[in-house]
Amino acid sequence: MSIRVLTADDHPVVRTGIRAMIGNEPDMCVVAEAADGAEAVALYEQHQPDVVLMDLRMPRLGGVESIRAIVTAYREARVVALTSYEGDADIYRALEAGACGYLIKDMLGTEVVGAIRVAASGKRVIPPSVAGRLVEFTPRVDLTPREIEVLRLAAKGLRNKDIARVIGRTEETVKVHLKHLMAKLGVADRTEAVTLALQRGIIHLDE
Repeated sequence: MSIRVLTADDHPVVRTGIRAMIGNEPDMCVVAEAADGAEAVALYEQHQPDVVLMDLRMPRLGGVESIRAIVTAYREARVVALTSYEGDADIYRALEAGACGYLIKDMLGTEVVGAIRVAASGKRVIPPSVAGRLVEFTPRVDLTPREIEVLRLAAKGLRNKDIARVIGRTEETVKVHLKHLMAKLGVADRTEAVTLALQRGIIHLDE
């Protein structure tokens, strides 16, 4: 019996590479490819594959939201998060959403093929490097959506008055948000807050 795989990635080159790699394996095949999260959910419903390889950074519906939607509707779904991000917050969000594994795109090759077989067998797929991140996982920091927005804008180099203009609030309000998020992250200044948030995957520069 072939292991039926659904790949979900917004980059055609990545999907092509994965399809070619899986095509060389006698015991698995790609049954569908999705270019965004919403399409991934729809294609899962249509094909109900054995394993899904889900990129976390996708348009329309993000990877984490897509994983949650699939696993909520199909409790037996086996979804492996496949991403270029390796911050502990990214890993935690994917697994919390219901992913059975997490792979970094640098691992493409035999590790992905092996991971598909492991996931299809009902086991979890957590490579040593990812497991190490989870062991070191700092308790989740519950930043508010506004605090995350302010942090993202600060990461782009905007000054307080510029952030205030973008979010439609006063500069004093921005200072309050920064004070609160720095306290939650346990840092002394905004530069340290941005650095830590990027390292842990709380924010990303391409957002």
